[in-house]
Amino acid sequence: MVVEKESNEVFRRMVREFIESNLPQELTVRSGQGFHSGRADQEAWGRILFKKGWSAPAWPKEYGGMDWGAEQQQIFDEECYLAGAPEISWAGIRLVGPVIYTFGSDELRQRFLPKILDWSIFWGQGFSEPDSGSDLASLRTEAEKQGDHYLVNGQKIWMTDGHFADWLFCLVRTNKEVKNQRGISFLLIDAKSEGIEVRPIPSIDNQNTLNEVFFTDVKVPLGNLVGEEGEGWSFAKFLLANERTSSAEIPRLKFYLGRIHELANKISRDGSVIREIDHYSDQIAALEIKLMALEAMVLAVMSQGDVIGKEAAPLSSVLKLRGSQLLQEMSQFMLDIAGEHAVYDASSPEFDCRKVDMSSLVPGITTDYLYRRASTIYGGSAEIQRNIIASSLLSGV
Repeated sequence: MVVEKESNEVFRRMVREFIESNLPQELTVRSGQGFHSGRADQEAWGRILFKKGWSAPAWPKEYGGMDWGAEQQQIFDEECYLAGAPEISWAGIRLVGPVIYTFGSDELRQRFLPKILDWSIFWGQGFSEPDSGSDLASLRTEAEKQGDHYLVNGQKIWMTDGHFADWLFCLVRTNKEVKNQRGISFLLIDAKSEGIEVRPIPSIDNQNTLNEVFFTDVKVPLGNLVGEEGEGWSFAKFLLANERTSSAEIPRLKFYLGRIHELANKISRDGSVIREIDHYSDQIAALEIKLMALEAMVLAVMSQGDVIGKEAAPLSSVLKLRGSQLLQEMSQFMLDIAGEHAVYDASSPEFDCRKVDMSSLVPGITTDYLYRRASTIYGGSAEIQRNIIASSLLSGV
């Protein structure tokens, strides 16, 4: 156990030294303050990682990944967050990539995996629909087979980064005569196809990351189907298990905790530094304990490898639920500590933080707090996660 700990520390130093030597300072300004990373920032950092061979830490080596273990992946993500590196879009590397190399044909692997790795293409996730958000089985977007292609009609919503995606991976209904789950297929769609319209959804944090997408008689080659028709539900469960484990957000939470410590050391109340006030120091300690417990659970689940089906659902749902709750607790606490400092007009990544006393601490706190109100909705609402946990773990009790 001691040897493993020492090995992890050596690995952490290696990652940290690489980031210090290769991460351009201009790429840390927005993400280091909690703002969303745009395509240009993600692409620049992604290609630096690709040159090093670190684009896909969790992928098997045969597909161009590093095949790192759970703890190494966690360390890598933590060091990137703490350094203020742009947040790399999950859609390609963490979501559709593993689906393609696990279930896709050799032709799909050859077409898409290299371009995902070198950041030649960006992806949007087409799962949620109006009235079919967390209840994916009720989705209505249809793909009708016509000769050598499908004709897709319908609507997707809440697509993160859809406004700059090159390709979309979508759940579509290919059979309406069978049980809902059995009639769903997994389709890869060129975002530049005729008949696709992307409309941005402005959010309360004054940023644009979310979009609704409309499909009108969109032609998609039959070869863009992953697996067989009707297998999409199984692939979606596999993908969502990966997403919800990642949605525990351990690296981001550690980044939050670091900002909390900075704020607590620099802001005073009634002549005392926040850290020295029992009420606040107790809350900081409680948040640290919650984070340590969540991290232990995440590492335990990740160490089991890819788990599909009934076993994955309750585990990933517990992690997603607890992580999203802790995100909200920490973002709320940062806002409470910042107090009046949080009302500066820091809603834009271009905000000149040098003109205010709180410099690197103020920008992003309020906007990130507003955005994270949705953390218990996106990726499957808290209510849905509780239903999954109850039906899987409490049935028969």
